[in-house]
Amino acid sequence: MAHVPASERRPQLVQAALDLMAREGVAAGSTRAIAAELGVAQATVHYTFGTKKDLYRAVVEQLTADFVDSVRAVDPGDGPFGEQVRTLVHALWQNSTRADGRCELLAEFGTLAMRDPDLQEIMSAMQRGLEGTAAEMLGALADAHGIRLALPAREVAIFFLAGFDGLTGRHLAQRTPGEPTDPDTLRALDLLVTTAVGLCLGGAAVS
Repeated sequence: MAHVPASERRPQLVQAALDLMAREGVAAGSTRAIAAELGVAQATVHYTFGTKKDLYRAVVEQLTADFVDSVRAVDPGDGPFGEQVRTLVHALWQNSTRADGRCELLAEFGTLAMRDPDLQEIMSAMQRGLEGTAAEMLGALADAHGIRLALPAREVAIFFLAGFDGLTGRHLAQRTPGEPTDPDTLRALDLLVTTAVGLCLGGAAVS
């Protein structure tokens, strides 16, 4: 087998680990199983990721980056501020709740982090990163509309993401495989967007 540089092998292993864990759960992501997923020697996984913490961090970072990239790639359209925020949020929702196991995987990491200091550190860093990204995107959108936000973008981002996380949890609890998202959850998502836009504008959530 031809030698593959570490710079190429690492993202391949991260993707293999992510795909495996999304299908079968975090516990299934042993170095042996990940190696088999990609068809490489188990030693390759050990060499690339010195510790399980390194592997988990890489998987969480890739998972998060995929979600963020999917939203950044969306054209919010030419509508008013509130409408554009709603478009981006619904894009995030669609990509976060796809039936590919990634929403479940992120939720599982969050649950395990409650009793695992290493995972807690990883998930805390992920949360801070997401809040920073959401604040940056919100601020850029407001600037494009000439809007001065009534609250700091970071405060609105923290509020929104806390609500969004709660709704993804509700989605996982209420979902029926093969069926659309529960209507009550979608209505609550729209209410969350309306409230967040209202906080941005300092009053009623008008566009």
